[in-house]
Amino acid sequence: MNNGTRSVIRQRCFNHAAREAVARCPECGRFFCRECITEHGDRVLCATCLARFTEETAKSSGSFQFLMAVIQLLSAVLILWFVFYYAGQILLRIPSAFHEGTLWSTRE
Repeated sequence: MNNGTRSVIRQRCFNHAAREAVARCPECGRFFCRECITEHGDRVLCATCLARFTEETAKSSGSFQFLMAVIQLLSAVLILWFVFYYAGQILLRIPSAFHEGTLWSTRE
């Protein structure tokens, strides 16, 4: 047995004293049973440390998400401007005789 396994053998869950611990959270160092521990990425974390970790991640990506939303909005406005501009250019190229109804009568 290695040191990590030996330290868990006689430990009890931090949340459930009657249950045997199966893992130790690397963040807080407490022992937990199977129900109280979860795998996140390549680490096994307790619920408290996982919540703290996700809050920190959400806070750090908040400004980036705002910047991406602004860029997406500006891109959408630019694309719509191009679509309507070129639709207008196509409509301007239609001869005025077509609008007046004389285009078909002059072809005889």
